[in-house]
Amino acid sequence: MLLGNRKIRVLVVDDSSLVRTILCQGLAQDPGIEVVGSAPDPYVARDMIVELAPDVMTLDVEMPRMDGVDFLRRLMPQYPLPVVMVSALTQQGKQITLEALDAGAVDFVTKPTTDMARGLTAMLMELRTKVKIASTANVSHWKERREALFSGKVLVAPRSLAESTDKIIAIGASTGGTEAIRGVVTRYPVNTPGVVIVQHMPAGFTRMFAERLNQICAMQVKEAETGDRVMPGRILIAPGEKHMQVRRSGGIYEVECKAGEKVSGHCPSVDVLMHSVAQHVGRNAIGVMLTGMGRDGAEGMLAMRKAGARNLAQDERTSVVFGMPKEAFENGGAECLVPLEKIAEASLALLR
Repeated sequence: MLLGNRKIRVLVVDDSSLVRTILCQGLAQDPGIEVVGSAPDPYVARDMIVELAPDVMTLDVEMPRMDGVDFLRRLMPQYPLPVVMVSALTQQGKQITLEALDAGAVDFVTKPTTDMARGLTAMLMELRTKVKIASTANVSHWKERREALFSGKVLVAPRSLAESTDKIIAIGASTGGTEAIRGVVTRYPVNTPGVVIVQHMPAGFTRMFAERLNQICAMQVKEAETGDRVMPGRILIAPGEKHMQVRRSGGIYEVECKAGEKVSGHCPSVDVLMHSVAQHVGRNAIGVMLTGMGRDGAEGMLAMRKAGARNLAQDERTSVVFGMPKEAFENGGAECLVPLEKIAEASLALLR
């Protein structure tokens, strides 16, 4: 993958010289990637960014002089740059990774903890893929978009519909999705119909993501478990490495979460969720497709629309990666494209 006719220029930042060497050599295996430099900490990285003008930066989550989150909070408003975090699978590593995504990182990869040889090969392959995706990301208006997104007031859901147990909002997202989801659901009032969400994210991170959202949302947010009821005032996040489906049980909706093969390249898959919503919820559903690479959810959202659901997708200007929303719209599943800061209001309006 090239940017125009040239290679993707990458800056590697990590306090460990061994890790820097591994990452640089691993990235250099791709003929479309050129590692233009490496830095041991954000202070050196800051000067190298100005000097080398990289297209993408990989950034260690935990560093002694300044951690990745603090660096991003200072960098992004002044010099928006696509960043892929390199994270440890520790509890603190997961926490800092989610904070980094809030601060502007595009995506992350996790360091292997067992079977180092095989795990390292898989991690470097994932890193090369995510660097390519990040090179297409739109972060040029990160500060302005973020301020517009989080300055809005909490909305009011239509009372007659919001208190109905028959309505469900289904949301799908991938690259850039954690910030986008946050910007939407923090504006939903407590009486909003049940919300089910698939965000492409590994196991362990989804629980922490749900817990973080629960602290700032009017609605209750939790990582979904089989048997959880979808009901007004509750948001269920699909657990990492498990597909989530909505089922009707008598007069209520429940979710089923179970491991399975990847669908549309992912587990959890937006397609799996939305196909189940099409089948069991039909015209009582609202579908929302947010930023992400690929086309997971395009077929599921089309099935929802054919079943009578009303659907929308995030527009190109506000998407970090305009892949999944574009595919959903061009495939006929999404009726319209909406700026991120207006999606909460637009999805509530469709409830009427």
